[in-house]
Amino acid sequence: MATYSIVARDPATNDLGVAVASKFLAVGAYVPAARAGVGAVATQAHVNTTYGQRALELMERGATPDDCVAAFREGDESFDVRQVGIVAANGASASHTGSACHAWAGGVTGPNFAAQGNILTGPEVVDALVSVMADDTLPFPERLVAALAAAEEAGGDRRGRQSASLLVVGEAKGYAGLTDRWIDLRVDDHHAPVEELKRILALHRLFLDKPSRPPRELSDDDVLSLQAILQRHGYLDRAPTGAWDDATQNALEALFGVENLEERWHRGPRIDPVAWEHIQKNLGGD
Repeated sequence: MATYSIVARDPATNDLGVAVASKFLAVGAYVPAARAGVGAVATQAHVNTTYGQRALELMERGATPDDCVAAFREGDESFDVRQVGIVAANGASASHTGSACHAWAGGVTGPNFAAQGNILTGPEVVDALVSVMADDTLPFPERLVAALAAAEEAGGDRRGRQSASLLVVGEAKGYAGLTDRWIDLRVDDHHAPVEELKRILALHRLFLDKPSRPPRELSDDDVLSLQAILQRHGYLDRAPTGAWDDATQNALEALFGVENLEERWHRGPRIDPVAWEHIQKNLGGD
């Protein structure tokens, strides 16, 4: 599996993530594994799909990333064709590239990251992964995807492009706070998989992020505009008045449900500004 990947920990939040791209169908189904408070793993090249969960189990029992690599070396007769990157919850890291992996193949590690790839155009691909991860001006998930984009720009998989994925975990950050699986996005077959991954990450932010900005207080003109949209799309069965009332409240709540905006709900006459912008852009036209 010709692949380049970045495994990383965000020291600001302790979130852990894996971003990966490849000229291979559905790379996200095989390469990444992560568990909040434990670590993250990318297993690739002649991929051994047991490495991810085995490394997480070992680290949960106190093993270091180097210990995991040593255990794989000891127990896998095909270790020379494997590639794996591991980052623990404390930021310790390790990367292994087997001597029989197809060129160019290699990896770089440092505190909080392991970057690796095989069948690449050259080492500049891995260097690009690392350079972007050093820039903490982007949020952690966006930084992981930006690292993939930079690696692709540097040459990427020398066979071409097909799939990409992003896995990010954080304590109780999964849907409704029930799991640690915060972001799990996969582009399985696409002519521009990294760009598509960036697009659907933006959708994940829209639909599943909690509001991070103060709600917009709706003016009479805002309410009039909103009521016109609600009427036009069948949520409100009367003419707009510009006055907020229970019928408007119920109609807007129904629209939020259909548009999957529930995480951004505020009782009116207030509205999350991101939801407002989405409604105006996508539903506001005639």
